[in-house]
Amino acid sequence: MAGQSQSIGFTLGRDGGVLLLTLVSEDGMNRLTRQRVVALDEEIRNMASGDGPVLPLIISGKRNFSAGADLNEIRDLSGLAALDFARLGQSLMRAIVTYPASVLAAIEGHCMGGGLDLALACHRRIASPHAVFGHRGAALGLITGWGGTQRLPRLIGKGRALELFVAAEKVTAARALQVGLVEAIANDPVAEALKIGSRP
Repeated sequence: MAGQSQSIGFTLGRDGGVLLLTLVSEDGMNRLTRQRVVALDEEIRNMASGDGPVLPLIISGKRNFSAGADLNEIRDLSGLAALDFARLGQSLMRAIVTYPASVLAAIEGHCMGGGLDLALACHRRIASPHAVFGHRGAALGLITGWGGTQRLPRLIGKGRALELFVAAEKVTAARALQVGLVEAIANDPVAEALKIGSRP
């Protein structure tokens, strides 16, 4: 990989004609803090509006894709602050959905809550055999405000989506493939995503 640089909570590199954005954190959970969400939104929008050609993008996480929003942050949110945080997440998801080249999620480990929203905003999803998906908000009295409640039913159907949202069910990679949440399982999802992203 060439040209790797470190930013707030993620690294950005390039492999051939594909950009690689990797979430990183000390505990490997890659929580989507307010600061990280804002930085990701800005970075992805900058990549989409540059002077040169827009390259395919792979989003992954070191050790885990993402455990979602930081509960320590959102626990203290109410009223306008909660609305502002929801809008920040929605802006990031729109930046991914509208990115003018392919965006692939390469998912290892936990992909939960807001992390699942992030994966759902990507155009395609590849998982490792040990990836785990879920929206645990219902178990905590929370519901996502980042667009997952719309994207997941469109992708896998209303009934199956309710299994994740209402029952707070965890889903294995095999089940995710079966219901259409991911399109493939690979031992190295980043390498597989690179193959797909490098195709003309």
